Amino acid sequence: MEVFDAPARFYSSGTLPLDELAYWIAFSRVLGIGPVRFKQLLDFFHEDAAAAWHASNKDLAQAGLDQKIIEGFLEQRSRIIPEQELEKLERLRIHVITWKDEAYPILLEEIDHAPPVLYVAGTLTEADRFALAVVGTRKASAYGRQVTERFATELAKGEVTVVSGLALGIDTIAHTAALDAGGRTVAVMGNGLDSIYPPGNHNLARRIVESGQGALVTEFPLGVKPDGKNFPARNRIISGLSLGVLVTEAPQPSGSLITANFALEQGREVFAVPGSILSPGSAGVNKLIQDGGARLVMNINDILEVLNLFMVPQQVEMQAALPDNAEERTLLSLLSHEPCHIDDLIRESDLPTTTVSATLTVMELKGLVKSVGGMQFVLAR
Repeated sequence: MEVFDAPARFYSSGTLPLDELAYWIAFSRVLGIGPVRFKQLLDFFHEDAAAAWHASNKDLAQAGLDQKIIEGFLEQRSRIIPEQELEKLERLRIHVITWKDEAYPILLEEIDHAPPVLYVAGTLTEADRFALAVVGTRKASAYGRQVTERFATELAKGEVTVVSGLALGIDTIAHTAALDAGGRTVAVMGNGLDSIYPPGNHNLARRIVESGQGALVTEFPLGVKPDGKNFPARNRIISGLSLGVLVTEAPQPSGSLITANFALEQGREVFAVPGSILSPGSAGVNKLIQDGGARLVMNINDILEVLNLFMVPQQVEMQAALPDNAEERTLLSLLSHEPCHIDDLIRESDLPTTTVSATLTVMELKGLVKSVGGMQFVLAR
């Protein structure tokens, strides 16, 4: 079992006491009860995971679970001791973040069926909301390596967190380039954090955690081994943690294209670096561009402009210094990704003109909104 040199504490806003947290963790171990059914149980049992865990067959049926799921749960429940799950995690220095915690990644919270529990080795920070996924083939060419290193390095230098999947090839190159540039990186895994997959990336995983420059993240509890069926679920989290996905090199078919499709479903931007039409390793990424599923990018500015990431350090500083207020919340509720004129915002918000103008200026600095010209504004993400 891996033990990382990281703070031995739980990542928690204090919303859930440890005895309640133990039941959330226990439920994450139960096959057949995912985000939808877990939410169903929480709703029925008034947010009391302990009550749901100890419920009778009859109560579980009243909560809406079918008999096959109930039987599977009861059988698994007999083999899981919630308190022991907490002890294992603390011993391995693995943090837990739940839906209830303020530390739960804000971007991931937006996707359908976000995991109720995340297991984390290392550190996630407020700055990680400015993140871009960089993914691609496990069999990277010299060209793929070169463009991945360039984009990941420039993202890291601009204080944009690089998210990837710790796989060999493009993922490894992206994580390593971000670390080498002094930036942050998050590796999303398709197995429990008590083992590293692939084994060849053991040292990279340790570096991510112990450097303080990032984290290993998974929705899978301890003991879950790498399995092909886990990786699509992993890929949805890669895109879910990110403002967009950059595919630097990918054949057809490719897991990277699955990640890109998740990003599109989640309303995230997809970018792609074109490759040679003679290279099978670029067939997938070129097709993605040809079909209109991705924006063709030639340099880092092509990405930063679309995502409004030119001033990330200033945005992080502004967000820390200027907490949300009632005026910001009002304007955010009126804005969308469709341009809205400032006069309409003034009229609909019933706020003074000077207040709306000043608030929009601050929100731009914080990276919350973007001016698109003609006194019109849109949500920045």
